[in-house]
Amino acid sequence: MRKVLVVLIAPFVSLSAFILTGCSAAPVVNLSSPVTVIGQATPVAVQVHSEHGVHKAEAFVEQNGARYSVWQLAQPSSSPEGAWNFTAGVKSTPELKDGKAKLIVEATSNGLFGKTAHWEQDVTVVTQPPSISADSDQHYLYLGMADLATLNISGAYTDAGIRVGDQTFRAWPMPGGKPGFFSLFAFAWNMPPDTAPVAYASNGTGNDVTAPLVFQFPKKEQPKYTVHDLQITDAFMNKVVNELDPNGTGDLVARFVKINTEMRKANNKTLFDLRTKTADHFLWSQPFQRQSRAQAEATFADTRNYIYQGKKIDQQTHLGYDLAVTQHVGVEASNDGRIVYAAPLGIYGNCIVVDHGYGLMTLYGHLSHIDVHEGDMVKRGQVMGTSGQTGMAGGDHIHFGMLLDGIQIDPKEWWDPHWIKDHIAKRVDLPGFKD
Repeated sequence: MRKVLVVLIAPFVSLSAFILTGCSAAPVVNLSSPVTVIGQATPVAVQVHSEHGVHKAEAFVEQNGARYSVWQLAQPSSSPEGAWNFTAGVKSTPELKDGKAKLIVEATSNGLFGKTAHWEQDVTVVTQPPSISADSDQHYLYLGMADLATLNISGAYTDAGIRVGDQTFRAWPMPGGKPGFFSLFAFAWNMPPDTAPVAYASNGTGNDVTAPLVFQFPKKEQPKYTVHDLQITDAFMNKVVNELDPNGTGDLVARFVKINTEMRKANNKTLFDLRTKTADHFLWSQPFQRQSRAQAEATFADTRNYIYQGKKIDQQTHLGYDLAVTQHVGVEASNDGRIVYAAPLGIYGNCIVVDHGYGLMTLYGHLSHIDVHEGDMVKRGQVMGTSGQTGMAGGDHIHFGMLLDGIQIDPKEWWDPHWIKDHIAKRVDLPGFKD
């Protein structure tokens, strides 16, 4: 009889434990995007997961021992997934002062035991926007090229620098502990000529401020980009597709075009993201040098029409210099720096990227062999590998490019000692620079 009772009770106990566990689970609270600064009316998006829905939820800002309610759930929700939006800030809570605080969210389940989840995040309350001003230098801007502006920034800010259209270039503290800031920025090769660059600062609360730059855009002196028709042979198309899409199927031309468009876009996104690996100081002190004895087979921002069997199948812009010497020539570092990428990269083939600090990087593509590793320090003129024709290369050469905060720029001014002296060394402290 006792064994029978045990057999009958055991499943009931297990089922009861399962039900009680489910009914007593606390909600899970998250924010859709992080909030670190609260200003006048900072948007907050809360997500709550609770198997039995949410009975009540409330958000607070806690500062100096006082707690202020900034949002309450209007009515209980039976949905296991809830998402609510509200604002927190000085506009609705004038008692808040500049300084540290906590953003707190509490949610109580509809479950049997009504368990409550507590979530909190340290934040900074900022009631006033920052201020920014730019130097009074005349900045001559050219398509695809760079410049440097010095800035003064005051007040609390989370992001600052130079904005050119939809592209931003970071502000950095002046080297050597000097007061002020500077920003290396570029006027991209495809930026509309009437775009006015501005200095900007943001404190992350929507209180963005801008200041104008003094600039000219000399129309008669702008670079003239060329257009080339590239005749695509069956041999080249097969080489590219077999190397970069070895497991693909389908029409050969379609696969080639997909590589040239979608893979190119993904590869350039990878290059853009390397900006996060840059050093916050100059890694170089001499002018950049061009590959020894190299002839330029293609230049920056050339338009390439891809012609196959008399028909145009694609068009792309070539964002670098194709430098040729001899087969398998040693690829030289253009300047001192640190390797942030050394591996195959799609259309660029075997690729090396060297960081030179403050968002400035050089790229070396189509190598047959790589002799450096990520994290290595290299010196100006150091051989890092050998040239080749990997990726989208039709012959043995080096694809040389430069990037500034992820934007690909024309390298030619960086090869000019006088330009570096006038635009960099005269405006910021470039340790050890000799023109």
